[in-house]
Amino acid sequence: MKRQLLRTKTNKISIRLWGISLHKRILKKDNKNKTYKIMKKLFATTLLSAAVAFTAQAQNVTGTIHANQGKQKINKEIYGQFAEHLGSCIYGGLWVGPDSKIPNTQGYRNDVLQALKDLKVPVLRWPGGCFADEYHWMDGIGPRENRPKMQNNNWGGTIEDNSFGTHEFLNLCEMLGCEPYISGNVGSGTVEELAKWVEYMTSDGDTPMAKLRRQNGRDKAWKVKYLGVGNESWGCGGNMRPEYYSDLFRRYSVYCRNYDGNQLYKIASGASDYDYNWTKVLMDRVGHRANGISLHYYTVTGWEGSKGSATKFDNDDYYWTMGKCLGIEDVIKKHEAIMDKADPKKQIGLLVDEWGTWWDEEPGTIKGHLYQQNSMRDAFVAALSLNVFHRHADRIKMANIAQVVNVLQSMILTDTKGTGHMVLTPTYHVFNMYKDFQEATYLPMDVKCDSMDVRGDSHAKDGRKIPLVSTSAAKKADGTIVVSLANVSLDKAQEVEFNLDGAAAPKAVNGQILTCKKVSDYNDFEHPEVVKPAVFKDAKVKKNTLKVKIPAKSIVVLKIK
Repeated sequence: MKRQLLRTKTNKISIRLWGISLHKRILKKDNKNKTYKIMKKLFATTLLSAAVAFTAQAQNVTGTIHANQGKQKINKEIYGQFAEHLGSCIYGGLWVGPDSKIPNTQGYRNDVLQALKDLKVPVLRWPGGCFADEYHWMDGIGPRENRPKMQNNNWGGTIEDNSFGTHEFLNLCEMLGCEPYISGNVGSGTVEELAKWVEYMTSDGDTPMAKLRRQNGRDKAWKVKYLGVGNESWGCGGNMRPEYYSDLFRRYSVYCRNYDGNQLYKIASGASDYDYNWTKVLMDRVGHRANGISLHYYTVTGWEGSKGSATKFDNDDYYWTMGKCLGIEDVIKKHEAIMDKADPKKQIGLLVDEWGTWWDEEPGTIKGHLYQQNSMRDAFVAALSLNVFHRHADRIKMANIAQVVNVLQSMILTDTKGTGHMVLTPTYHVFNMYKDFQEATYLPMDVKCDSMDVRGDSHAKDGRKIPLVSTSAAKKADGTIVVSLANVSLDKAQEVEFNLDGAAAPKAVNGQILTCKKVSDYNDFEHPEVVKPAVFKDAKVKKNTLKVKIPAKSIVVLKIK
């Protein structure tokens, strides 16, 4: 970068000296007439234009990818999804019922089902969120016509018919080939209720709940790995103190048994972003009784008043968003430091099981249903966040973006008009482009690039500094090196040159790019491909050097073989 700055500075000086020299010759020859004044203005304009041209040039990003130093696997569960009974995430999003005019398989929307299969979803969290601690699972089993209705008190007061319950969720996970993540009701439920739910789902024996499951049409037990003991217990999950919740977790975890070879990975309800004391208390009082502790972090302007439009924002708002989303790394580091003291071997996982952007609901939609559009700005939040999770894969064992369909930073938007419409969001495309990172070995990188200062908030009163290029690298089992490059600059391309240290001489590089005309661009039902991936050709590899030119506001993923 220093060499580039020196070249730029030298070029500017040369131009200025040339202008001054010519300027003096004209002055000597024609000092008293109008030509001098005209030429003076012309030279000033020329010098300014030259300066602008040089500053707008592509900037340099240099560094090294240590291809032989990878030790930590990037768990595929970092690419997890979250489906809450909220708005039209479940009803109309994932599920329309077998009698719907919308093409479906056993009630699941065919278009959504295929899109999620293409994404290789590794884990799906359900039924909440805040909804989890008001959900009583017995209401969602048996003949659908006999299931009692309930009011969703957290999200708009919607009346739900419970037609999507335990069987529907776990069968969906089987169809997707993903792990189910069950959020258990601690806030309004009982130990007995959660214990029986675990038995119902996972027991193959001659037990009361296994018999009930068979009566409801499922003979063989499901495999359920992930069990969340409550959700946001500090807030909508019961407004508890960490000490009280810790005691509850210890009690609940005793009675959530492992049946017939099924091994539960028990997850304690962890902190909201900056609440480091919650993590400390859990580590002190729960410790290794939990397999993992959750963490929630949203890229949101605040919890009171307007959160801003999903599609109408200025450049300052955009750059603030990049800073806010990258703020998760500092939060993760502080929670990790607390966990490291009690668990230096990193046996307890940190699970970021709710994350993403949170904007105002789209005008004309139902209040409390959290339906928002998804722009290229959101795609950058996804890319930058995933790059952070990769760097902390030794502690972060799962992440679940909120949410999968029609809610907050969703993968997919749908409607139920006629035979239904579906559109893939820019965030979906990032997850699809990044899926080769799943189960790959994280590769350390040394990167030098420009950064910029952006405005802060109550948690960053002096502002934040963000790199203009966010990066990540990993090696797949077949030796392929995967590299992600996200250029957040709105107006400057980036010239990237990386040394592939320790890599066998690569023969080819190919990739995809996600870019846009405006960073506020988004896809809708009438214009579903405004933002979509394209083949990326501006990358070259020679010997062990990778050279890439990334346009402004672009996300690139490369595969090097």
